[in-house]
Amino acid sequence: MAVDTSEPDPRRRTARAVQRFDTIVVVGGGCYGRYYVRQLARAERAGAVVWSALVVVDRDAACAVANLAPGDTPPGLRLEVAEWSVFFARYLGQAALDPERSAGDAIVPSPLMPHLMADWLSGRARERWPSRTISAEPLAHAPDVPWQRAGDDGTHYVSYAEWMCPINCIEPERCPHTRGERTWSLPPAMARYVMAEREAGRPMDGPFIFHCAHRAYGVGMIDVRDVLAADRAIAARDGAVGELAFLVGTTSHCHGALRRIVVR
Repeated sequence: MAVDTSEPDPRRRTARAVQRFDTIVVVGGGCYGRYYVRQLARAERAGAVVWSALVVVDRDAACAVANLAPGDTPPGLRLEVAEWSVFFARYLGQAALDPERSAGDAIVPSPLMPHLMADWLSGRARERWPSRTISAEPLAHAPDVPWQRAGDDGTHYVSYAEWMCPINCIEPERCPHTRGERTWSLPPAMARYVMAEREAGRPMDGPFIFHCAHRAYGVGMIDVRDVLAADRAIAARDGAVGELAFLVGTTSHCHGALRRIVVR
């Protein structure tokens, strides 16, 4: 019997295990949300992703997701008509009571959303420490990234890209824009940033980085368990005296929103 000793074709796609989620929450039901839902529908039909519930949160009952064609509607889809902050206060609050039950949940962020996870953590801190002042304050020292801008609400936006990236970029190992190796990643860069801040005598806890990583068909997600773990870590500082500062970020490899939450 002849033995095939040829090298495998590198262009051949490697089979991947099915990714299984409990609840997937899509932030926004407009043009971005519709795109993500349609892509998830394709991923589900291809056997790449399965879930128990797919929840889209939008304050408009007549948003684009509500008007999807039947062929674009994936199984388990439900539109939750609510303000984002109101929804996450309820959803994440319930998840924090039973973290194991939500261990398989994930969130699909919108490029245009505010820093919702930092908002929720700040709200939790205010409930936990009603006698203390909780505020979002500018970073004491700018991180070393090519592009950054401070927002009016205390959010600091950062990016390794000085060019316009397409919404469906999955941030592969070879950057589609530079055509070279992607040598950067914000989550480890922010860990180095916090370490440098501490070494410079500027106390900061964390970082609590929620990495929006590509999962399938151009859809990035963050894991709910990471948000809950950050909440528990902040709660563990109960009883600490003096000023506390936490760096919270929602980032991909290339782009991110950071916030310095200060407790006095």
